[in-house]
Amino acid sequence: MNIHRTKLDDALDRDDAEQALSVLRAWAASASPEEVADLDPAIARLLPRGEVTNYPALSRTYPEEFQPDDAYRKSMPDLQNGPASLIRGAKQHLEHVGISNFRLPISFHTRDNGDLTLETSVTGTVSLEPGKKGINMSRIMRSFYKHAEKTFSFEVIEAALDDYMSDLESVDARIQMRFSYPMKIKSLRSGLEGFQFYDIALELVETNKVRRKFMHLDYVYSSTCPCSLELSEHARQSRGQLATPHSQRSVARISVEINCDAPGCLWFEDMIEMARKAVPTETQVMVKREDEQAFAELNAANPIFVEDAARLFCEQLQKDARIGDFRIMASHQESLHSHDAVSILTEGETFAAQSIDPKIFKTLFHVG
Repeated sequence: MNIHRTKLDDALDRDDAEQALSVLRAWAASASPEEVADLDPAIARLLPRGEVTNYPALSRTYPEEFQPDDAYRKSMPDLQNGPASLIRGAKQHLEHVGISNFRLPISFHTRDNGDLTLETSVTGTVSLEPGKKGINMSRIMRSFYKHAEKTFSFEVIEAALDDYMSDLESVDARIQMRFSYPMKIKSLRSGLEGFQFYDIALELVETNKVRRKFMHLDYVYSSTCPCSLELSEHARQSRGQLATPHSQRSVARISVEINCDAPGCLWFEDMIEMARKAVPTETQVMVKREDEQAFAELNAANPIFVEDAARLFCEQLQKDARIGDFRIMASHQESLHSHDAVSILTEGETFAAQSIDPKIFKTLFHVG
């Protein structure tokens, strides 16, 4: 069967396509696999149960001995550094693009001149200009590994940030490191000791060539409801009725910008002690009967609503010159209600926001 058209540039319709397909199938059915592959290997797929039998012979064995040289590396495609024509969607500036929860062991200084090596989760991002397709994510990881064996202070984080900003040719960048920091805490009366673990994050941000340092702390405590305490005492005194006030495990996330102009280092232990001074009813580690009784007395001496908690933390932070702007988010996970009581307090413009993450309070939850 032959198809003849007077003008090849005439618009083709479905009937033309069906005729052409019929011709290809008829020819491919009688042609050899070599003939099909020579014309176009994809034609074989037009036949019933058709497979590309002669295209091309690929190795199915992993080449353990293969080592790429510089010429081979240069020949490899790199879509992330491709031209702007490869950008999908709006050619818009991205504030952050990078990696999250990249983990490695990092050493940290303690206030008593010791060092601790802790499993640390790293988030590293840079800004991306409108005309750039993307970044090579592995460069962020390589920059961190280059400095990972050093004891990490903010100065070393800055060195890692310098490296990957240079590698990725970015103007803005952020590094955040999250870890669980252990401190040995004494029981209230028995003298026993046990390790309390504090979720802490360090953050270094550079925007418009200005660098800022932040620390975040999750502090876990018990909150006894003042109203419930008074109602329980009323039942005891007026009716001789035994009653207990409700209290619950509570979490405050304290985020502060470190004032680099103030003298002295803001240690992790300093932040923890400020939180404990504001709200002393921190959950306990090692407990005997005398400690449990003491904890009940401590809660009765420090009943707090969630509003009180935010203001008490604020009072301590305001006293420390090493702390600039800050934000306090508190969540009292009620034993009376099936919902939580929450509060947010900010000081300064850094953390002020009209809108918050809809699920932010779900992250204020401590699993023992």
